[in-house]
Amino acid sequence: MAFLRQQLLTVVALAGLALGVGFETFDRTTALAVTAFVVIGIVIVVTAVDMVRDLMSGHWGLDVLAVIAMVATLAVDEYVAGLIIALMLTGGEALEAWAARRAGRELDTLLNRAPAFAQRIDPHTGDTEQIPVDEVAVGDELLVRSSEILPVDGTLLSERAVIDESSVTGEPVPVTYGAGDSVLSGTMNGTVAFTMRADKAARDSQYASIVHLVEAAVESRSPMVRLADRYAVPFTIVSLLIGALAWYVSGDQVRFAEVLVVATPCPLLIATPIAFMGGMSSAAKLNVIIKEAGALEVLSKVQSVAFDKTGTLTQGRPEVVEIRLGTRSAGHTLALAAAAEQYSVHVFAQPMIELARRDGLDLPRILTAEEVATNGVEATLADGTQVRVGKPGFVEGVTGPLQRTVLEAGETAVYVSVGDALAGVIVLSDPVRPHAAATVARMRAAGVKKVVMVTGDVASTAASIAREVGLTAVHAETTPQTKVDIVAALHPRPVLMVGDGLNDAPVLAAADVGIAMAGRGVTAASESASAVLTSDDLTRVADVMEVSRRTVAIAVQSIWMGIVISVGLMLVAAFGYLPAVVGALLQEVVDLVAILSALRALAAHRAIQRSGGSHGSGEQPPRTALSTTA
Repeated sequence: MAFLRQQLLTVVALAGLALGVGFETFDRTTALAVTAFVVIGIVIVVTAVDMVRDLMSGHWGLDVLAVIAMVATLAVDEYVAGLIIALMLTGGEALEAWAARRAGRELDTLLNRAPAFAQRIDPHTGDTEQIPVDEVAVGDELLVRSSEILPVDGTLLSERAVIDESSVTGEPVPVTYGAGDSVLSGTMNGTVAFTMRADKAARDSQYASIVHLVEAAVESRSPMVRLADRYAVPFTIVSLLIGALAWYVSGDQVRFAEVLVVATPCPLLIATPIAFMGGMSSAAKLNVIIKEAGALEVLSKVQSVAFDKTGTLTQGRPEVVEIRLGTRSAGHTLALAAAAEQYSVHVFAQPMIELARRDGLDLPRILTAEEVATNGVEATLADGTQVRVGKPGFVEGVTGPLQRTVLEAGETAVYVSVGDALAGVIVLSDPVRPHAAATVARMRAAGVKKVVMVTGDVASTAASIAREVGLTAVHAETTPQTKVDIVAALHPRPVLMVGDGLNDAPVLAAADVGIAMAGRGVTAASESASAVLTSDDLTRVADVMEVSRRTVAIAVQSIWMGIVISVGLMLVAAFGYLPAVVGALLQEVVDLVAILSALRALAAHRAIQRSGGSHGSGEQPPRTALSTTA
């Protein structure tokens, strides 16, 4: 509605200018004056109403200069100049709206892909009916036809499906799934229809969370945009002083109008928000959803980075590689662990459960179970026996001191106790992400002073991963609170925290800026992170930092371009060398240049791709001395 109103105002101003030029050409002074007063009056009233609303919301804008300039042109009979200013103001805002929509096109694409309908299969008749996606209930059987977007997260019922996940995870090659596999909403089916069971309602599914993040991103307002607004007060004062001084020295009141005609720094008004929207759009093309534009500024200045380990520096897809015996057999140890881990959301839980099922183990019945954050699971069996599964320190609470098992690089040990005895140790391997070391090296090359690991895992495992990716400091065996304390104490600042968004929610919120690794969608809805990485590619973290630096550079250039050009034109006008009509036309050209300059932020991601930033060189950085804190 606001965009249509702005277009209508622009049409009115354009028609008024056309009539004004005609009346000026044929020396119809009265008609010219009437046209100018009507058209400029309408623009002044509408602009004044918007200014009052802005002032009531604590936002001082530079439109006040344009209003004063239009009033001044009417006062000194510079009607054509006044009409040009009216067109400049309304047309500039229309151009801003167009450019913002152009800059936000990638974000809009994500929003427009949101599924609207689903094909539900009636469990009694087998008939299919189309229903709004919001009506899908957990457990519904759904038909997904060729090239349709999956409406909700669910489980594949058909034997096979080929799905394009590029819009969600960034995976360019279609992925083949088998019966029982999890599939994500927002992804696109291939050429063969399949059936699935809904595991989540639409509002709780992966793509709904991404849509929510994008909507918040579109509505956000960057602190740098507010910084540009704060230039308005001193700039307005300087402009009025230059105009008043020119009037006083020359004795010609027309000079005052001529100065104010070129006083509005449209690059300051228009280019900065467009640059930030373009930067957010560039980030979206790299599969990073930035929830608020202000995060771009912080990312551009990051001096310290803290990484979680599991699912961030490592692939987050651990496998059981060995079961070391204690007082129970390997099978019994695995069965105890799998039974307890059914009540855990930790990434290590599912591999143990799946292995127990593949081996056909009977899991003991659990009466009660409680997950102790960052430690493990404590469960009570049907016969009253207590079972603990988790870190050695957690298990030592019932068994007494234990000898820590020796681990290779990338391995993690899960200790299992039954009663007060150690049943066994399950060793899992979670490989380091292929480009983790190159990503860390890129960050350091870009000026990041400190890169550390903050993990709840045991010190030996954390240290082996840190050496592999080239980190010099490790904080291991941390709790959620100690993670927050460590990140809060990190210097220099600002600090970026990169985590999986699930167990790392408190520390993501505590950092100056947080990025959640959503991967296949486990944590895309993390409210604590400033940005969400929807692909399973750690290099995108370094990429979005580079996009942020490029975007902020463009925004800063726009601010100074606005100030320098406007002050320069004002000084020329103050000496009487810039007639009001020429100045008004010149300001329109400056508007267009500013917008085109700001739109460069749309191409920030392309520069990274051309330079080979994504995935880097893959080379390992030099091994460095390791400082480990447990």
